[in-house]
Amino acid sequence: MNEVRGENDCTAEPAESAEMNEKEQLDRITESIIGAAIAVHRALGPGLLESAYEACLAFELAERGLQVEQQKPLPVVYREVKLDCGYRLDLLVEGMVVVEIKAVERLMPVHQAQLLSYLRLSGCKVGLLINFHTTVLKDGIRRVVNDFPDSLRAL
Repeated sequence: MNEVRGENDCTAEPAESAEMNEKEQLDRITESIIGAAIAVHRALGPGLLESAYEACLAFELAERGLQVEQQKPLPVVYREVKLDCGYRLDLLVEGMVVVEIKAVERLMPVHQAQLLSYLRLSGCKVGLLINFHTTVLKDGIRRVVNDFPDSLRAL
C-alpha cells in the first residue's frame, strides 16, 4: 500500500499523547475499512460500477459498527464564502477518514490528487483511495495523508 502526503498547514500541533491517540484511532479505522473492502472485493470481484462497490462497502462498514456517510456534500470555501460546487465524498467513515472509490484499469496521479484535495477541503487527515478493478485488492489501495505531524507520518 502506497502513501501520499500533503503539506502540513497546521499552525498549532496537538500534544504528543493526543497525536498518538489520534494516530491509533485513524489506524484502527483504516484497518477496518481495508478489511471490509477486501471482503467486498472477494464477494464481488472486479468489473462492476463504482456505485455498486460504494453501496456494498458502506453496508459492510455499517455491519462492522462503523458510522458511514455516503455521498457527503463537500463545499469549497473561497474568500470566506462557502460555495456548493457539487463535490461529494464517496464515503466518510467515523467522521475522520475519506474513502474515494474507483473501478478503473489503473490508478493515476490525478486520482490521488483528487483525494488529497478532498482531504484539504474537508479538514480530514487520512483518506483511502480504493480501486476495485484489480485482481488483488491490496494492489489497488493507496493511503493519502494530509496535515499530519511529521512524527506520525510513518503510519
